[in-house]
Amino acid sequence: QVQLAESGGGLVQAGGSLRLSCAASIGTFSSKAMSWFRQAPGKEREFVAAIGRTGDRKDYADSVKGRFTISRDNAKNTVYLQMNSLEPEDTAVYYCAAATLLSRAPSWYDYWGQGTQVTVSS
Repeated sequence: QVQLAESGGGLVQAGGSLRLSCAASIGTFSSKAMSWFRQAPGKEREFVAAIGRTGDRKDYADSVKGRFTISRDNAKNTVYLQMNSLEPEDTAVYYCAAATLLSRAPSWYDYWGQGTQVTVSS
């Protein structure tokens, strides 16, 4: 059984910050590439950021580069997404995902969390 539980979402004013957490209840966490995706109403699920097994490799969507930072703590089985300089266009449900290899494609990922809502007001 794989459990990915996101937390840290909420409402924030434009220009503010939030930190999302994803706690992974899987014994092979350190062997998994982890990613964050987001989905706004009426839009396809969109890649946000990814991090490799050891944390050495990171990938960011152009829309969040320089504003968001992905990190992981393998001792805590947790991946984080620090979001700074938030904009209304960042409003979406944010999902944590795990896969054997790092990828930007949602279909590549085997496991998904339930999502956490992020709302940015102008």
